[in-house]
Amino acid sequence: MAFLGISGMQYSGEMFAGARIILAEDSNVFTSMIGKRLKELFDIEVEICRTFEELQLSYDKSSEPITLAISNINLPGAENGEALEYLVDLSIPTIVFTGTFQEGMRDKLLAKDIVDYILKDNVFAVDLLAESICRFLTNHRHHVLIVDDSATARALLSSRLKRYNFRVSTAENGAKALEILKANRDIGLMVTDYNMPDIDGFELTRRIRASIGSHELRIIGVSSSSNRLLSARFLKAGGNDFMLRPFIDEEFYCRVNQNLDTLLQIQSMRKVRAVA
Repeated sequence: MAFLGISGMQYSGEMFAGARIILAEDSNVFTSMIGKRLKELFDIEVEICRTFEELQLSYDKSSEPITLAISNINLPGAENGEALEYLVDLSIPTIVFTGTFQEGMRDKLLAKDIVDYILKDNVFAVDLLAESICRFLTNHRHHVLIVDDSATARALLSSRLKRYNFRVSTAENGAKALEILKANRDIGLMVTDYNMPDIDGFELTRRIRASIGSHELRIIGVSSSSNRLLSARFLKAGGNDFMLRPFIDEEFYCRVNQNLDTLLQIQSMRKVRAVA
């Protein structure tokens, strides 16, 4: 069964037989809607925990690892966010599904390295949640290369992408990036800094485009420079997108998703044309 997500990306309705999904939510309306939707779209049976005690028992009773948790911020028995703290302390990937979103809460949530947060404030909330779950469960198919001469910057971007379940490789310079791309033809996205010694982001992109087109590899450039013309130069060099640092998590993840969605759509159309 195909699933047309909110973003417009069509998912194939893959079977996730090995996925163990925990839903920590006390609302009967939302537990019913989410459980039904995930079963319908992905044939996923969700374990529902309506209290903090049930959540703890669900974790303790089984040695099978939890693939992903969906959690409200507050549960009966954990009215001050203890359920989310519990899941984070156990290093369980978690999507927060909440109707409460006061000023400052976003920063606190993202500081806990959650996968995503979805607000219960519109009629598309459950579909947005389903799309976020589907992305997390399928992101491992995507191999992303980060190129930056700063070890700190590489570590930051790598941790962000791994949080979303991507496979990640890193390179400290352009020459190393070219070696990694040659050895790993499954890399579908490269995120590269502009200002690097020897081979800068522009030159790296130009060299790559001499042999690898946008239908095989999407390239996002990043820079801390205040020069707004860098984006135009980068796109003219063959890049697909450009972001100025500092950027926020939501924007970064959205740009990554959009480029990978485009890549999949292009590859799908090329397959159709090849068969026709």
